[in-house]
Amino acid sequence: MSSFFNIITQTLAAAVATVGFSLLFGTPVRYYPFCGLIGGAGWFFYITALPFSSASAATFLSTVIVIFMSRWFAVRKHCPVTIFLISGLIPLVPGNGLYWATYYGVTGELTMAFQTGLEAFKVAVAIVLGIVFVLEIPQKVFTIGNKN
Repeated sequence: MSSFFNIITQTLAAAVATVGFSLLFGTPVRYYPFCGLIGGAGWFFYITALPFSSASAATFLSTVIVIFMSRWFAVRKHCPVTIFLISGLIPLVPGNGLYWATYYGVTGELTMAFQTGLEAFKVAVAIVLGIVFVLEIPQKVFTIGNKN
């Protein structure tokens, strides 16, 4: 039960953080719920996939979900995909890994700096590959069932 509560808490925190970044990014208020949903869903898939795979594989899966949802909402709300894409990816960005890689580098622990830096790099590459993978899907796939 504690694990389930932890997953739900983290998902809600990611959704709120995504909405907070949307505010800073200048996203129109009417898109906040969708940005929060996308960011929360991305983090949910990340933390549920993490016990079964590496951080980079879980990030790739989450990025695919985030970009797919971003394109889907962009078609339905008639707005640019970047409104949802940039906000939704914020919880997945490897900022912690970059911080620790820099910290270890400054303190002279070069082995740890290399290990954490390499892991952050792999996560960043997984994000890029996830974006490219979904952006290559033809636009008409996302317009199926769109009434507008």
